[in-house]
Amino acid sequence: MSKLAINGGTPLFNPNEVKSAVWPPVKEETANKIRELYLSRAWSFNSVTEQAFENEFAAYHGAKYGIFMSNGTVTLECSLLSLGVGVGDEVIVPDFTWVATAMSVRYVGAKCVFADVERTTCCLDPEAFERAITRKTKAVIVVHLYGSMGDLDKIIAIAKKHDIAVIEDCAHMHGGKWNGRGCGSLGDIGSFSFQQSKAMSAGEGGICLTNDDKLAERLYRAKHIGYCRYEKQGQAGSPPPADLICHNYRGLAIQAQILRDQLADFPEVNHRHNEFRDILEKETRDIPGVRLQSKGRLASPQGYYGLGIFFEGDGFERISSKKLLSAFFAEGDLKFNVNYGPVRKHQLFNMTSEYYRLAEEGYPNSDYVVDRMLPYMHFGMYYPETAYQVAAMIRKIEENKAELFEKD
Repeated sequence: MSKLAINGGTPLFNPNEVKSAVWPPVKEETANKIRELYLSRAWSFNSVTEQAFENEFAAYHGAKYGIFMSNGTVTLECSLLSLGVGVGDEVIVPDFTWVATAMSVRYVGAKCVFADVERTTCCLDPEAFERAITRKTKAVIVVHLYGSMGDLDKIIAIAKKHDIAVIEDCAHMHGGKWNGRGCGSLGDIGSFSFQQSKAMSAGEGGICLTNDDKLAERLYRAKHIGYCRYEKQGQAGSPPPADLICHNYRGLAIQAQILRDQLADFPEVNHRHNEFRDILEKETRDIPGVRLQSKGRLASPQGYYGLGIFFEGDGFERISSKKLLSAFFAEGDLKFNVNYGPVRKHQLFNMTSEYYRLAEEGYPNSDYVVDRMLPYMHFGMYYPETAYQVAAMIRKIEENKAELFEKD
């Protein structure tokens, strides 16, 4: 008789019993501030609210400058523009990431070079990065993915050896620190997203961080149609550099206010995420074929957009990730999700072949991660006690996994 709910057994939990945060969060206090902003008419063009958020977010991550923008894709594009990347250049990106990472390279006319990831962290493999370098390589984008960080020590050392700029894609890494330093402050530029699903969200929005005075100026001009930071509307005092293409990628004060209030609460949110992971690791370490995505090697603390959970070996290879996802939904948890899949195979990736290059050795690690890993989303990690329920579901599915085996 079936024990798994997907096959007619009794679900382990009612979905209402598995606590999670309602996302994005809202507060009456923030709503009142937004009303005041609306009535003030100070909605954009480097408003006081935008400046305050830039300074606070940069300080929280240990960076000198923050440049607020309309979303986390244009932050990547402006990062490349500010570094002088363009036609004839190559930019190395991990094969396993969201399509925007790769498309930002196309937007500036450069060639995207895909490199494999590590099976442990799901982030860019430093050795694969170094193999992909050519005389045309101008930059690398390190993506800190789900619940881990790319190996910044190794990647930055390789980049310095070859005179390559390092961009940190921190869309998943709000509040994460590497050996005590905030993510986004270790490379040349850090790029963050505040899209609807992110751990800090304003519906849309993004920010670049940097410690470099010149890059900060170029980033600001690139997103603000060429204006310097403190020039008033209609009173541009100097032209932008001739080599810098400038856009209107400005964020809004209302977005900035939402994020300011979330930032004040975020240390507690991040603490909860880390506690959730610690409990889940302890509760699942004896379950055959199950492991968690490795933390960043020097994470202190780790940031989370989600947490990758691997189901590998011990029979799990006979169960598709899609079937596993359905099994967890049936047992009462809806916070598991599908992963992105490799960019080169994603339905939304339509870059033509002259704008990207693939590795001759292929992407064995990326393909493996996609096949064997399910991410558990950050809003499901808000209540640490939920980790015990997730562990119970994992244990039930492992003990009865033969019910899910694909037919030969």
